[in-house]
Amino acid sequence: MLAGIIGGTGQMGRFFAGVFRAAGWDVIVSGTKTPLTNRDVAEMADLVMVSVPIRATVGVIQEVAGLLSEEQVFCDLTSLKVEPVRAMLASRAEVIGLHPMFGPGAVSLRGQTIVATPARCDPATLEGLLSVFRDQGAAITLSTPEDHDRMMAVIQGLTHFGTLAKAEAIRRTGADVDETLSFTSPIYRIEMGLVGRLLAQDAGLYGDMLLMNPAVPEVLAAFEDAVRTLRAIVEGGDDEQFRAFFAENAAHYASYLAAATEETDDLINHVVMR
Repeated sequence: MLAGIIGGTGQMGRFFAGVFRAAGWDVIVSGTKTPLTNRDVAEMADLVMVSVPIRATVGVIQEVAGLLSEEQVFCDLTSLKVEPVRAMLASRAEVIGLHPMFGPGAVSLRGQTIVATPARCDPATLEGLLSVFRDQGAAITLSTPEDHDRMMAVIQGLTHFGTLAKAEAIRRTGADVDETLSFTSPIYRIEMGLVGRLLAQDAGLYGDMLLMNPAVPEVLAAFEDAVRTLRAIVEGGDDEQFRAFFAENAAHYASYLAAATEETDDLINHVVMR
């Protein structure tokens, strides 16, 4: 089998080139400075994978979609699925949307999650591709493009929005970051580590996750309402209301609390013992 990765010279493209090679596939790639073009890859490969920035994904798919045949498999790796999958369905190929839930700094697929949104493919084709990932330790979550994007509005949109909002709020207080770390608890250091990790990366990636997912505004509206409610309770000094707010949320997350405590205890111990 020949895997062709459009954008295969980028970090994620290189990662998946390694995944396919480890599975015994041959791999070709295209990039801005490669001998092969996107068109070459689309015409030659059994499986064509698009691995380019979110904002460029649909355009690249449209560039090559007309070249693919029914015998090929078309997939992408972007963080959004509705529009890329719709664009791939304009081809004649079998279509499987993919979203690796990790960054290109991952050492391997072991312990990682990949979300798959099969749109038009034979079950054997789907299993053949997903087995490449499972055999190297990945967990697979099956979804539809629509459900995927709604879930990403929470998992990525709300998470990254909250991290950026926290960074901005701390900046506005005038607090010196290094000074706060001299007062820190392990939890605060972990929280600040997530802030620093995000801000050390590409603004374009996080901007696209927030700006290009149409499900994000609804989630942010819920977040804004929650902040407003909690702020009113805190500013009102109402202990009974605070306890009720806390208890309602503890009940909602009840099935996760024990695992969350165990996992974060391990994380805290690691931070403390570094």
